[in-house]
Amino acid sequence: MAHEVFQHPRLAAIYDPLDPDRSDLDAYVALATEFAARRVLDIGCGTGVFALLLADRGIEVTGVDPAVASLDVARAKPGGERVRWIHGDATGLLPLQVDLATMTANAAQEISDPQDWRQTLRGVYAALRPGGHLVFETRDPSKRAWEQWNRESSYRVTEVPGVGAVDSWVELVGVNGPLVTFRWTFVFASDGEVLTSDSTLRFRERKEVEAELLRQGYEVKGVRDAPDRPGREFVFVARRPA
Repeated sequence: MAHEVFQHPRLAAIYDPLDPDRSDLDAYVALATEFAARRVLDIGCGTGVFALLLADRGIEVTGVDPAVASLDVARAKPGGERVRWIHGDATGLLPLQVDLATMTANAAQEISDPQDWRQTLRGVYAALRPGGHLVFETRDPSKRAWEQWNRESSYRVTEVPGVGAVDSWVELVGVNGPLVTFRWTFVFASDGEVLTSDSTLRFRERKEVEAELLRQGYEVKGVRDAPDRPGREFVFVARRPA
């Protein structure tokens, strides 16, 4: 299920201005080049930033996301007509025969239910061509990133063109084993409206992720570091056997 920050039209419309630095995607663009990918599946594509980066390079991209509001933003962007946008998730995809499937940012961790995670990996496997790769990132639980999720360290005011000032911050709600719940708050200065969005991420251990990939038929080709968060994330590179 999409969180409110992705599915509420007013929040989806300001998602990109509130998070303008997407240098984290540079490594994924480089991976598409490394694997000579001509067809890519972007799972949890959101407002389409990564999908459009690839489409600009002549790559055939399918973006899938459960949030209609985010897909509406993606479709309306320049070049949006070059991407195939699908409302849904990766559990029921057709055999697309893509060269590369990706889950950038927190997309993999947002699939918090173990059964949903297994079904997602199976769905991606079916969408990959033999020899195709799956790449995704997940935060290292040992670094306890959630301890820094508080209003004091995250509060900011952003001037959004056509919208005005938006105050935003994140606060930790609770930790239940591997599940971490947090709440974003957004205050629109133009009319005083306050919107919140609760999200839960599952922090998986490296061995847990590798074991599940193997159970679903993948080869684990490596676990890399995330250039934008060195030492704090695992970037898994898996392959559907040829």
